[in-house]
Amino acid sequence: MGFLSWIVLGLIAGFIGSKLVNRTGSGLIMDIVLGVVGAVVGGYISSALGYGTVTGLNLYSIVIAIIGAIVVLLVYRAVVSRR
Repeated sequence: MGFLSWIVLGLIAGFIGSKLVNRTGSGLIMDIVLGVVGAVVGGYISSALGYGTVTGLNLYSIVIAIIGAIVVLLVYRAVVSRR
């Protein structure tokens, strides 16, 4: 996947993930970062479970990235709230 595809995938996944968990967005840059990290985490989790990985800008990859973004956001919120 190209750099621009990762940014678009990250924006979509981060925005949807943050809306599902926070009910508000985290800002454009944070949504992109969250989505890209979520795509990597989601790809790792899904490949470990035998479902495949993020392959491009398609619906399957977006769903994997959203799940990963939700996991990353929940972990981030748990770490930040312990401070």
